[in-house]
Amino acid sequence: MAVARTPRHHWIGAGLEALAAGGPDAVQIESLARALGVTKGGFYGYFADRRALLTEVLDTWETRSTADVVAQVEDEGGDAATRALRAAELTFSAELRPVDLAVREWARRDADVAGRLRRVDNARMSYLRALLGPVSADEEDLEARCFVAFSVAVADHLVAADHGTLARADVRAAIRRRLFAPAADASGADPASVRSGR
Repeated sequence: MAVARTPRHHWIGAGLEALAAGGPDAVQIESLARALGVTKGGFYGYFADRRALLTEVLDTWETRSTADVVAQVEDEGGDAATRALRAAELTFSAELRPVDLAVREWARRDADVAGRLRRVDNARMSYLRALLGPVSADEEDLEARCFVAFSVAVADHLVAADHGTLARADVRAAIRRRLFAPAADASGADPASVRSGR
């Protein structure tokens, strides 16, 4: 009786977990085989070598954190603010955030990975521009809003600062209100005075 071969996506999933836990050096064929409870022989039925697996691990992370996120967000719908928040939740979920951080660290010493990270971040920023575009026709203002939104999504959990009497959730909510306020409101100016020229 033939023994069922470990599916390809299991190797990729184990690779993603190893990358998240210990960076690219932790993605080793023997350790992945042990984690999967199989021999490493089955690995070579799918991948030419470790480098090929790492490429597919990155491909999977890229798809899950860009195209798959956008597809799910658009399928769920909602206004721009709701979709932006949902995109951030999915992109930096408990499953994907550790991989994202590992890729960012890896990109510091690997030019190819840095190029891929740039492509992924550009795709994320492009989606943010599409969501925030209706509230600001000014290119500089729009780019500033997108950069703030993206920076908060990436680094919020890395900042240990307190916020006086406010909770972090209050600050996040205030940021969202400002990001999606009409352009005249974002500067802090009174929209009525802006309209009247005062």
